[in-house]
Amino acid sequence: MPRPTSFRLPDELLARLDEEASSRGTSVSSLVSSVLDEGLKTRRFPGVVYRDGPTGRRAGLVGGPDVWEVIRALKAASGGAEVRVRTVAEERGLPVAQVRLAIDFYGEHADEVDERIALDAQAAERVRKVVERRERLLSA
Repeated sequence: MPRPTSFRLPDELLARLDEEASSRGTSVSSLVSSVLDEGLKTRRFPGVVYRDGPTGRRAGLVGGPDVWEVIRALKAASGGAEVRVRTVAEERGLPVAQVRLAIDFYGEHADEVDERIALDAQAAERVRKVVERRERLLSA
């Protein structure tokens, strides 16, 4: 449950917060909460960044794919743990260290990553249905 918190911030920073919140169509409180959450996660996991996308902000590897994509690939890979890590690294063109970073991030933020995997599955299902309908229409 959120609790009221008070911080003293420089006027210039407050102005930037107001501007950013306004441009994103959100409240300053919501923006501050999001920025703090992401900032703490990226400090804990150097090499993970947050980026915008069609389904919102999500964690990604610096210079690489989103964390959820790596985790989805790991879940789908076969073999023992080490084989799966190396297979995904090879298939994605990633250093093994980045795959392990995604695994470590998942270890602490599984709900966040699993939500992204579910959103992608839902989007893929919607696209599949559209293509199926279009094919039925055009083949009639």
